[in-house]
Amino acid sequence: MIKVSETAKQKVVAMMSEEGFDATTDFVRVGVKSGGCSGLSYELKFDTSSTDTDKVFEDNAVRIIVDKKSFLYLVGTTLEYSGGLNGKGFVFNNPNAQRTCGCGESFSL
Repeated sequence: MIKVSETAKQKVVAMMSEEGFDATTDFVRVGVKSGGCSGLSYELKFDTSSTDTDKVFEDNAVRIIVDKKSFLYLVGTTLEYSGGLNGKGFVFNNPNAQRTCGCGESFSL
């Protein structure tokens, strides 16, 4: 399961609308790929459909899809949004990450 904070929900809904997606029917695709300064990095994009191998979740009225491989790295993660002085952006609060880089966009297990 992936959780979505209230501030992340508000930003996701606004961004989806700006890009022509409908937050009530479309998805936020969350994934993990090789790369980044810690070895693995997060991916976040909007999608209109899921596949048979995707895990589908809904939290805080946000529909999330995760591919089977990425799901193992993301169990228990909370998607948050930070608009502080050090920059704006989505933040993954991942309890599985042993180490993260300074920017928070990559991690290792």
